[in-house]
Amino acid sequence: MTRSAAYLVIHETEYPPCGVPVSLAQHLLHLIPRELPWQTRESGRIVVEPALARLTEGEDAFGNPVAWLSLDTPHDGLRVRAESHVTVIGRPLPRASASPAWEQVRDAFHYRPEPRRRELLDAQRYLYASPRVPRDARLARFAATAFAPGVPLLAGARALMELIFTRFTFDAEATEVGTPVLEVLERRRGVCQDFAHLMIAALRSIGLPARYISGYLLTDPPPGKPRLIGADASHAWVAVWCPNKGWVEFDPTNGIQPDLRHVTLGWGRDFQDVSPLRGVILGGHAQAPEVRVTVLPDGETATEPRAAR
Repeated sequence: MTRSAAYLVIHETEYPPCGVPVSLAQHLLHLIPRELPWQTRESGRIVVEPALARLTEGEDAFGNPVAWLSLDTPHDGLRVRAESHVTVIGRPLPRASASPAWEQVRDAFHYRPEPRRRELLDAQRYLYASPRVPRDARLARFAATAFAPGVPLLAGARALMELIFTRFTFDAEATEVGTPVLEVLERRRGVCQDFAHLMIAALRSIGLPARYISGYLLTDPPPGKPRLIGADASHAWVAVWCPNKGWVEFDPTNGIQPDLRHVTLGWGRDFQDVSPLRGVILGGHAQAPEVRVTVLPDGETATEPRAAR
């Protein structure tokens, strides 16, 4: 019997009115989940306020759904709400011991003056340094603690995931969006984005393709408490390329391999490729947006959080 789970995902981003109008806003949005063999999207829509915004939808270079938002009329405040219904289908996890030795995978990407298969060319895009993921000897030494000689690729990837999960501390105050990976390695603290970047950087530093996955994770409210609207957050994890298995996913923040609780938004080389919302604003006051995420299992309801007294 096929395992599956259906969700309503709501992602809201708001720049509250500040009294000084914005004259121009241009944004790139990654807010609609991908269609995948293990994930169907029944619906997905983006609503923007004020309604003067122009929204153009398409795909980016990685095949992710993307929208370009343009506002060239003065406005004070911006609200972007994405609402999607998705069904995640259970996937069998490949046996780690059945994967080739990691050195064999690394060597497959050494230069050869001959045409490469399409899947190798696709994986090769995720082999090199990217804006937020360096390749560095210190990261290679860190990866070596999980990748001893002859270790099967997926066994090594799992060991690296568990190393980050057990030896690093989740701390929402420890880092910012632009905190370098090597600083995360040194301080051993961060959030899901940091741990995903660290694992990807370690894998690439020993010659293994790895990509960054952006999405959502179903979380449970405390016992006896209702599920709250806006109480969730975006999540990030990792996929490593394995011959004959394709891309195999690992979540170093939680020490698990994604299954029914992970909703995939999109993927790229690092966070910068699949940031939910980024762009340029001219005018107004500098301010951080308010972000609210709700992942609601099909058939459940959520409650508005009470205002603090």
